[in-house]
Amino acid sequence: MNILGLSCFYHDAAAALVQDGRLVAATEEERLSRKKHDSGFPARAAQWCLRKAGLTIRDIDHVVFYEKPFTKFERIVRMNLATFPRSSGLFARAMTTWLGEKLWMEAIIREHLRYDGEILYVEHHLSHAASAYFCSPFDETAILTVDGVGEWTTTTTGVARGADIRLNEEIRFPHSLGLLYSTFTAFLGFEVNEGEYKVMGMAPYGQPKYVDKIYKVVKIQNDGSFWLDLDYFAFHRTHDTSYSRKFLDVFGTPRDPKTVDKTLDPYYADMAASIQVVTEEILIKIARSLHAKTGMRNLCMAGGVALNSVANAKIRFQSGFDDVYIQPAAGDAGGAVGAALYAYRALLGGKERYVMNHAHLGPSYSAADAKAFFDSEGIRYETFSDPNGALLDRVVEFLMAGKVVGWMEGESEWGPRALGHRSILADPRRPEMKDVVNRSIKFREAFRPFAPSVLVESAETYFELPNPAAHHPARFMLYVVPVRESARDRLPAITHVDGSGRLQCVYREESPRYHELIRRFGQAGGVPAVLNTSFNLKGEPIVCTPENAYRTFARSGMDALVIENLLVRK
Repeated sequence: MNILGLSCFYHDAAAALVQDGRLVAATEEERLSRKKHDSGFPARAAQWCLRKAGLTIRDIDHVVFYEKPFTKFERIVRMNLATFPRSSGLFARAMTTWLGEKLWMEAIIREHLRYDGEILYVEHHLSHAASAYFCSPFDETAILTVDGVGEWTTTTTGVARGADIRLNEEIRFPHSLGLLYSTFTAFLGFEVNEGEYKVMGMAPYGQPKYVDKIYKVVKIQNDGSFWLDLDYFAFHRTHDTSYSRKFLDVFGTPRDPKTVDKTLDPYYADMAASIQVVTEEILIKIARSLHAKTGMRNLCMAGGVALNSVANAKIRFQSGFDDVYIQPAAGDAGGAVGAALYAYRALLGGKERYVMNHAHLGPSYSAADAKAFFDSEGIRYETFSDPNGALLDRVVEFLMAGKVVGWMEGESEWGPRALGHRSILADPRRPEMKDVVNRSIKFREAFRPFAPSVLVESAETYFELPNPAAHHPARFMLYVVPVRESARDRLPAITHVDGSGRLQCVYREESPRYHELIRRFGQAGGVPAVLNTSFNLKGEPIVCTPENAYRTFARSGMDALVIENLLVRK
């Protein structure tokens, strides 16, 4: 049985292929279109999934879309009518978009894919829930999904057993934790749906001085249920801004977007710290209440807010759950996976279990592909007959000498984190590497932190892990944990200002070559960890092809580029 899952038309469009219950391919459209957060129909991603499996569209039994367009359209119409005439501009824009394209999803799918089979639709938050649960190692679990908005829903809690997912409680638009966080993202001068992780990285530079002010605009109960005072917000009635004049009366002048790369004003850093704390407090209360109601040992989380890796760690430490599973593309892209797996398990009665232990599910390119590109461009390179030996030793030498290496191997990662297949690597022991990589490689804000990739067998030595024996999401770089006091001087480049690190545990079974590289670096440098950041420049998607990798390498301050068994040096 071949099932193609699709998500699109909000942000991070994606396609995923489930074959006899197993996820065999998944990628975001942005990786192939080269348009960051591409929200358009994922035609390239869908075609690539088919090619990887050796299929054509005639082999697909079901196409599944990750939400229900008519239900979402109903919400947009109702909310615009409720806030009319202030929402007249938003209403006109929405009608143009929806009546012109988005509402007619079946026709769009058939036209783009030349598909004449069955099309199924799964509710947005059910797709989120399925993307975590049906990829997890759990037979039963509590469920928490949190994002901006799906059709109507912004937050759900529930339970899952076997092939059954029941979302029992929900919070509906316009009351949204994701949109609350995005409103402060905009206030702090960052782009909504792009800059939320910048707010998270900025927060440790401030103090949460304004938590009480934020609780003027959001009300929270002991069980974590919340509602927004809509007098302070404008996202429900206009596309032009997220906040109202009353919001500015409380919080002051928005940060100038032109200054975000140049200054770190203490007031705005304190505001970032405050919204981060409020978000954490709400999520922890929801999770604690869910744990008490269900008695479950495990929790699955999904939705865009589940990419807040700082909050995820607090939930792990403080909610009462033994283990938490978060799928690496927890946002809207992951809905493509969730919709396909929900169709297979819940709608069509499939029995096969699938566990996502790794994220390398995207496009891959061989050394021959890279060599053909290099030869066509006259680019000099070295070829290594033993890529798992001499080449790794050469890369270790570069890192030990303070050089920065672009690293590309195998299938690209699924989700927004680079996990050793499309990564930029540096020496975590050198305190200057953080500034070097931010300034000369990534061309981004100086306050942005970097992640450590560490051998899983050594992780406890350097990091404080909750329940380290659990199937924790550190393999997907989805939570931030304290770097042990004894290790901070040894890992200065990946230790954030608050003493934390966004950890990736590397497993030999899933990433043998990357594991071996880190092991050899540990032998040479005394620490089995490397600084790992995504292989892209500011404002661009993570690289996909050898050409993407080389162009990015050439335009940055990287010293060397590795693609499979080939090495290029500046």
